[in-house]
Amino acid sequence: MAGLSRFALRRRAGLALALALPMVLALLAWSGVAAAQSQPSVENQVKAAYLFKFAGFVEWPDGSFARADSPLQIGVSGNDGLADQLEQMVAGRTVGGHAISVRKLRRGDAVSGIHILFIGAGERAAVIDMLAAARGQSVLTVSDADDGIALGCMIAFVVAQHRLRFDVALGQVNSSRLRISARMLAAANRVQGAT
Repeated sequence: MAGLSRFALRRRAGLALALALPMVLALLAWSGVAAAQSQPSVENQVKAAYLFKFAGFVEWPDGSFARADSPLQIGVSGNDGLADQLEQMVAGRTVGGHAISVRKLRRGDAVSGIHILFIGAGERAAVIDMLAAARGQSVLTVSDADDGIALGCMIAFVVAQHRLRFDVALGQVNSSRLRISARMLAAANRVQGAT
């Protein structure tokens, strides 16, 4: 009888495991998806690092900051994941004596007070609208749209030799009264309008 009860216990444990296994697998799958969604993409990490670094290689004209201690504002439109990653990256950091703040922007939002504007490669019309909102202001415009430079961006992220790089359009930069360091231009994949 003792052998029979051991057999019954093993059978009962096996049955419990068989019933619990699908739930455990579902839980593991869900937690894996949740972890993957909460983990920033490598591409967003690299773009955030570039945006942060760009701030140190650009000079804004007088009057671009309300006060000497005003924050340098980076606006992000069309990529909330990038905005979140950038916010974490720049927390507590400064560039040229300015704290850095990140603002999520939506189509139609004003870009006043923004120093760097990243426009995600969403709808072409949204990219054009955001660029129009920044036109005439001293705002460094950056995009990952395929035709970002052609649309009027100053900097466009591109993939060259399996690496994320950037192109610079000096014509757009010069018309905004911004100055980009020669060191940053030397690191660019391509510089349009260089003499």
